[in-house]
Amino acid sequence: MGQRVAFGSRWLPYALVLPQITITVVFFFWPALQALWYSFQLQDPFGESTEFAGLTNFAALWHDSAYLASFQTTALFSVLVAFLGIAISLLLATLAHRVARGALVYRTLLIWPYAVAPAVAGVLWAFLFAPSIGIVSYGLRQLGVDWNWVLRGDQAMLLVVMAATWKQISYNFLFFLAGLQSIPTSLIEAAAIDGASPMRRFWTIVFPLLSPTTFFLLVVNIVYAFFDTFGVIDATTSGGPAQATNILVYKVYTDGVKSADLGGSSAQSVILMVIVIALTVVQFRFVERRVQYG
Repeated sequence: MGQRVAFGSRWLPYALVLPQITITVVFFFWPALQALWYSFQLQDPFGESTEFAGLTNFAALWHDSAYLASFQTTALFSVLVAFLGIAISLLLATLAHRVARGALVYRTLLIWPYAVAPAVAGVLWAFLFAPSIGIVSYGLRQLGVDWNWVLRGDQAMLLVVMAATWKQISYNFLFFLAGLQSIPTSLIEAAAIDGASPMRRFWTIVFPLLSPTTFFLLVVNIVYAFFDTFGVIDATTSGGPAQATNILVYKVYTDGVKSADLGGSSAQSVILMVIVIALTVVQFRFVERRVQYG
């Protein structure tokens, strides 16, 4: 039986959680309520007058071809970032888990990218793939590849996907590595004695035991692709060229800050929040059924 912690004061537990509750209310619930309120308002660009407009802002979005196109862009971007981030991280974690000599060095190098800010990651990849001075672009030209993401939307999408995936790999790597280290070696050794190949051992023993970690990272990576990649997009393509990388979260920024459309931007943020919540609920409702806990 574990020991129970007894607080000397009935108010001490509330005082301990008060800072976290305050941060959550101030930086999440209050902005969300403000966005919901402004989504029903029409406001002039200078913010001097507002008028209640009901669902006008939401109705206008469904007639905005640029906004509808950003749905497709966001869907493609989020699927690629989540899938590639999880797949590459699982591969790297599996390889690092098998390394005996110099394991700490390899793991440290794989964790370092997580300390890089999204905007810095975007600038780094933009310089590496810069059409005129980028070292990677130079190598691609030597191979006969016409690389110019400033003009080509497909290459710009590929660039931001690579940058966003690279930024998230370290986070996924940590969880996968911890999951691999928690798997009893006796199970792997028993399967090896029975004649199971390394690939069969991975898919029948290791991966099912990693399913809780994989499910958690799937939810986290979807949310990351929808929200936390703003810095990567802003520092590299700024939504271009020709809106090819203008995902939903970046369009909220451009319409609200650059175009001064506070009502329309708030309506977009509300829809984006509803989409992410719905995707999370769907994942917990259907995907979690395939998760094996223990």
